[in-house]
Amino acid sequence: MSVVEQYARAHILTDTDRPDEEVGAVPVVLRYDPDDSPRMVRVGLPGPGPGSREWTFSRALLEQGLRVPTGTGAVRVWPCGRVQAVVEFHSPQGCSVVQFETKTLMRFLRLTYAAAAEPVPH
Repeated sequence: MSVVEQYARAHILTDTDRPDEEVGAVPVVLRYDPDDSPRMVRVGLPGPGPGSREWTFSRALLEQGLRVPTGTGAVRVWPCGRVQAVVEFHSPQGCSVVQFETKTLMRFLRLTYAAAAEPVPH
């Protein structure tokens, strides 16, 4: 099975780690490794200084959140209109709210199912 790594642009709506900077469209890495964690996905956000912040959460949470608001705890996902979705990341340092194009997240999910050789749910 192969690793899926998709680069995307997302719009940061709020980011408590970068309060003095203008937030906007940023490069984000969507990653899935079926050999390491077959039911989990990772989202890498740019962080202050070198490196990034990476969030690992259930692939099912991401999928469900594209249809209805879901999540409790560190990651929450919900649809935002017809073409966008919002992912909210919570940490002890605060909260980052990131808006993605739904089609980007759907394409990523399709690739993860293909990589894991699992049927795509209907």
